[in-house]
Amino acid sequence: MIGIIVPAHNEEDFLDDCIKSLVAAASHQELGGEAVEILIMLDDCSDDSLHIAQSHGVGTHVCNHRNVGMTRAVGAQLLLERGARWLAFTDADSVVPYAWLAEQITHQVDAVCGIVEVTDWSEHSEQVRMRYDAVYRPVDDHRHIHGANLGVSAAAYLRAGGFRALPAHEDVHLVRDLQRIGANIVWTARNGVITSARKNCRCREGFGDYLNSLATPSLLS
Repeated sequence: MIGIIVPAHNEEDFLDDCIKSLVAAASHQELGGEAVEILIMLDDCSDDSLHIAQSHGVGTHVCNHRNVGMTRAVGAQLLLERGARWLAFTDADSVVPYAWLAEQITHQVDAVCGIVEVTDWSEHSEQVRMRYDAVYRPVDDHRHIHGANLGVSAAAYLRAGGFRALPAHEDVHLVRDLQRIGANIVWTARNGVITSARKNCRCREGFGDYLNSLATPSLLS
């Protein structure tokens, strides 16, 4: 079985599109009919996220961690206990392409790190977009790490110790742990995940905060 884990904290504005894209990806013909379980990790949600997820018939788990690392880790453990051989991760404000899962599985490696794409820059100035494009490299063999576009085999995930209970950068630490154990990682620019560029982001020090920092050139390293 292939497991998909999606942390969500008050994501009613984006979750419907996210789940629709995951359901489509789970039906890709190249998966050969293998079972795919989608698990929405509803972390301290006070909006309509739970009902949206339930309307699609996907798995849900209500928690109150307010810690994205812990939320991803618990979701991964739940699906590992159900027999998942591969774990795919994205975010609730993101939309995956149809071939997302099929491409990850086809590589036959320990982990797949993909890129993200922003299609709606309406909340940011043109300068922010230009600064982002100047440093982001959407090419094969990139070294970008995104929890919104990440896949890992169950075996490699367990050997690396899984996600740490971190409020941010949990994805970066997992990939570093995978590298530490000598995991075979593919860095692909195919099947980029479309993600939100909203200013009111849910995870401090995450992708949204990075985009916000680009509005102030003095903060750039």
